[in-house]
Amino acid sequence: MKATQEKVAIQGIKGSYHYQVARTTFGPEAEILECLTFTELVRKITTEEATIGVLALENSIAGAILPNYDLMDRNNLRITGEFYLPISHQLMAWPGQSIQEIQEVRSHPMALLQCKAFFEEYPHIRLVEDLDTASVAKTIHEEQLKGVAAIAGKSAAEFYKLDILASDIQTIKNNITRFCIVTKEKEQVPAEGFDKVSLKLVIQNEKGSLAKVLNIMSKNNLDLSKIQSLPVIDKPWHYAFFIDLIFEKLSDYQTAMQQIQDAGHQIKIMGEYKNTKIA
Repeated sequence: MKATQEKVAIQGIKGSYHYQVARTTFGPEAEILECLTFTELVRKITTEEATIGVLALENSIAGAILPNYDLMDRNNLRITGEFYLPISHQLMAWPGQSIQEIQEVRSHPMALLQCKAFFEEYPHIRLVEDLDTASVAKTIHEEQLKGVAAIAGKSAAEFYKLDILASDIQTIKNNITRFCIVTKEKEQVPAEGFDKVSLKLVIQNEKGSLAKVLNIMSKNNLDLSKIQSLPVIDKPWHYAFFIDLIFEKLSDYQTAMQQIQDAGHQIKIMGEYKNTKIA
């Protein structure tokens, strides 16, 4: 995507993985708006304080971030693109220290979990949960903390001028997070040549309905790359399905959507954009 003068809302602070995606996608000219929570991020978009947002949706190890699907749906956000970021955790600290001098490591609970095996070799180090990866790096920088290290991305070490004591310390090296580029739903034109669709499907509560819908997709050559269910709050035991579809022919996609709607099912298109995942 080309660099723009966007106001981009991210979850976390400068130096975080969201920040890294925003900078790569929109360039150094974009204004980055830091948000402590995903709810705050969405609010900045809906109130048009931000023109666009970067929202993590799923991780190859931890799976889907379910509350973010609900946030997008309830606030009518539109997905305009996606970004797959390899997550590489670095152990970083105030300059001039060795890993033997570190007594405490702070980070987001998920980062600590993903790096747990590494610290088995350093039983003297205490692991402490914190709200965000980059925020710990920022605290170390501002307070010049010694004996304390952070687990965060390389951009955090560069931004807050910390030494990397150990690189790629995550247990599973193939760790990728999928981020979506989201904006307030307006009359939007899909990405030119789009071949991926995110949608919300509410099916008729009849025996075999989901199987029939999936069969329609299969017959029309749609590749279902993701399906995630969430309960419909005001209808007990009813479920909405958030689905990602990839296709080669636009006509196949259009035919399938028409057939599903003709069968009485409800479809809400949440985004039409280009697939960027490398097989």
